[in-house]
Amino acid sequence: MGLTERNMFLVMVGTGMLCAFIIVSVFLYTQPFIAHNKLQALEKAITRIIPEADSRTSYRLDDTGRFERLTEAAQSAQLIYVTYDKKQQLQGVVIQAQGKGYQDTIELLYAYQPEKQIIAGLVILANRETPGLGAKISYDEEFLANFKQLDVRLSADKSSLLHGVNVIKSGLVKQAWQIDAITGATISSKAIAKIIQQSASVMLPIINQNLQDFNYGPKK
Repeated sequence: MGLTERNMFLVMVGTGMLCAFIIVSVFLYTQPFIAHNKLQALEKAITRIIPEADSRTSYRLDDTGRFERLTEAAQSAQLIYVTYDKKQQLQGVVIQAQGKGYQDTIELLYAYQPEKQIIAGLVILANRETPGLGAKISYDEEFLANFKQLDVRLSADKSSLLHGVNVIKSGLVKQAWQIDAITGATISSKAIAKIIQQSASVMLPIINQNLQDFNYGPKK
């Protein structure tokens, strides 16, 4: 390798290292801001999904299948947010879930009320579905109304869902566990149903088996 070639090689290596350093530096600098913004968005979403809640506590599902109370903010697919009324009685459980949509991963929150065994609200946190069609899952009022009183009752032994979460052609819903699809966005509608089905099948039995972890019922 000649002197000129060596110099070019050293310049390329140096430039590459400098670019890598800049990228890492920018990532480390912006990461706290991104995390803060995501936390704020999450707080707003929880308030939106259960606006009447007076307080909430975060819990994480641990390796033993029990819920661990968290004392500080955290990010995890296994987090749930338990909300309470002014008398500190359990009001609802907000669950994070995600799964594959038509375009990319869909992230969402849904509110579960153990006493009524229903999903009482849904907020889409992130989606990249087709604008004007699949993206309607985030704001279409008729579609979101499916998740105001969605039946997610458990079997007698509380080990599984009694019914699946089914997507039905628009206007043909007859059962409380069925979802009215968005016309022209059936794939995205089915993606939401699948995400909830998979999450609820796992999380709801565990939540019901561990309600004591949340100080369920009147405080002594």
